[in-house]
Amino acid sequence: MKALITGITGFAGSHLAEYLLAQGCEVCGTRRVRSPMDNVSAVADKLTLIDCELSDASAARDAVKAAEPDLIFHLAAQSFVLASWAYPGFTLFNNIGAQLNIFEAVRELKLDPRILVACSSEEYGRAEEKDLPLTEDSPLRPLSPYGVSKVGQDMLAYQYHASYGMGIVRTRAFNHTGPRRGEAFATSTFAKQIAEIELGRRKPVVHVGNLSAQRDFTDVRDVVRAYFLACAKGEPGEVYNICSGKSVTIQEILDTLLELAQCGIRVEVDPARLRPSDVQMLRGDAGKLEGATGWRPEIELRQTLADLLEYWRERLKG
Repeated sequence: MKALITGITGFAGSHLAEYLLAQGCEVCGTRRVRSPMDNVSAVADKLTLIDCELSDASAARDAVKAAEPDLIFHLAAQSFVLASWAYPGFTLFNNIGAQLNIFEAVRELKLDPRILVACSSEEYGRAEEKDLPLTEDSPLRPLSPYGVSKVGQDMLAYQYHASYGMGIVRTRAFNHTGPRRGEAFATSTFAKQIAEIELGRRKPVVHVGNLSAQRDFTDVRDVVRAYFLACAKGEPGEVYNICSGKSVTIQEILDTLLELAQCGIRVEVDPARLRPSDVQMLRGDAGKLEGATGWRPEIELRQTLADLLEYWRERLKG
């Protein structure tokens, strides 16, 4: 099988590339010209990398034509929620436009790949305790421009399946973390700050945002396995939650990382890390995905956080 991953040099994309190679797939991936190669350096010689700006319809078409994939995993996006408040237009046009260009390229080239569109639990937005756990039928009430962009991707994917019979499967992944997580995200910025403190590079203070929010975390290595199974075994036109079914507060995440730290550390709230509005609680139900594919998360959250902290220790030493 030949797979094309958009955003292959990113967090999830790099883990997915490694997983697909282990399954015996031939793996191609798109990347922006100046994208760092750190995440895929260990397997770069086994990949076919295509420099491509997916917001350019012609470039997207050329990339799909060059790959001629059996499977497409569309992961590329502006994925930082806080940044979407500062750049709402870019987030919307980039995330929806890039996906539209991929779909149109597949149609124009008359290809028939299975396509996985990576959507997000941020689509569910405002939820109350009585609404949990969230299923695929829960209402979509996004609270950020990023969440709105993901609803757009989600609905566009459904429309192209319904209108043109394209083999598109959608997933709504809840929060996921692990090694290589970008430092803009809470779990990773906590881990990086702790590693810097351990190395004596900053004062023993971790700066944080909203610690009361509840999130459903899954290890990225479990998530990319879910992407593959959903793409291969999921029903085209359907949408599947990817989640652990458990929620923890960001405070609990921080507490675990502090327990793993090798020194005493204080915590201070940084107002710049607070969002204009925040999803207060998320917990999902992945029963539909389990029924369709047999997928279940395998890596415990404490192990995920330990691996993330070790990733930053090793990276900062280098």
